[in-house]
Amino acid sequence: MIDIYQVDSFTSERFKGNPAGVCILEEFANDKSMLNMAREMNLSETAFVVRNKDEFMLRWFTTTFEIDLCGHATLATAHILWTEGFWDKDKPIIFNTRSGKLIVNLKDNLLEMNFPSLECSEVSALPNSLIEALGGIKPIFLGKSGENYLIEVATEEEVRGMQINVSKLLECKMKGVIVTAKGAGKYDFVSRFFAPEVGVSEDPVTGSAHCVLATFWSERLGKAKFSAYQCSKRGGEVNLELLGDRVLLRGNAVTIFKGKLLEEL
Repeated sequence: MIDIYQVDSFTSERFKGNPAGVCILEEFANDKSMLNMAREMNLSETAFVVRNKDEFMLRWFTTTFEIDLCGHATLATAHILWTEGFWDKDKPIIFNTRSGKLIVNLKDNLLEMNFPSLECSEVSALPNSLIEALGGIKPIFLGKSGENYLIEVATEEEVRGMQINVSKLLECKMKGVIVTAKGAGKYDFVSRFFAPEVGVSEDPVTGSAHCVLATFWSERLGKAKFSAYQCSKRGGEVNLELLGDRVLLRGNAVTIFKGKLLEEL
């Protein structure tokens, strides 16, 4: 039987942050079986982890396909490995992934992930229907990082108040879009992330998006440490520190349930 868990990441409260599935395996099953398990969990991402001596191999699946990087499911996996006794809390966890080695530590009661930082390049225009799909927002910066667009607007209030049209977003033929603004109070910046093409209309809290948001806001604010908030309905806090080509993402996690898969994948 396989150990399975559901964890809320980037929060210290149940039913907030971003939920992820975690499956502890002796060895990876075939891709179809892991995709079926991710569909059964019906979360934005489910992580599959296998121990390899003193390191771990980690893969992430949405309900439609395998992805290269997922912050909140990595945080969830590290949380389970430590809290369920699979790994010593005094030792860092090293994950081998499609995005290289990812290291997670416990620092000041927060889980700290060491991820690659991502750059953003300015673009002159967006897909025709994207602004309309995002409720007619008024961009002050248009950019792209990998397959994701990044849009800056003038105020935190505009980010929080956006009303999206999912069907129009799907017409844009892009993987995802980050909308961000400078924070008005407690947080240095806020954001929201939409990726309906991969089955996530709005992601509650997106660790990988903060890998580009860290570099983006470092240039604008002239500093390397940030307190950020992803203002989805569930909401979640991310503590960030940019270190050259790496970014440290810190947050809490809460286990919601654990169980056993009755048959092998």
